[in-house]
Amino acid sequence: MKTSDLRNMSDDQLALTLIDTEKHLFQLRFQSATDRLETPSEIKKARHDIARIKTLQRQRQLVALQKISDAELTTQLAGLQAKIEEPGKRRFKRAIVRLETIQNERAAQKGSGK
Repeated sequence: MKTSDLRNMSDDQLALTLIDTEKHLFQLRFQSATDRLETPSEIKKARHDIARIKTLQRQRQLVALQKISDAELTTQLAGLQAKIEEPGKRRFKRAIVRLETIQNERAAQKGSGK
């Protein structure tokens, strides 16, 4: 699957393609364990497709994060900080750092008069 084809897909289509590709990879791994695959490189191709799709999803998520308002950014940050008290929540800590970085960049832009 080409990256240009993936870029033309909507978010919902991309999510469905990811699910289908993950199912296909599971089937390939199952076949690999039980029988011989006709083309062993299919596993590698499926893994690369999954990585491409996840990369595009992440890029879109970051673009959407840049577009949210300051008030919504503060609300999300407060919600994440409430969840950080639970043990083993490294994912929330990284999200907080990202949101704080965006907040600081916006504050610096406003301070410089842009």
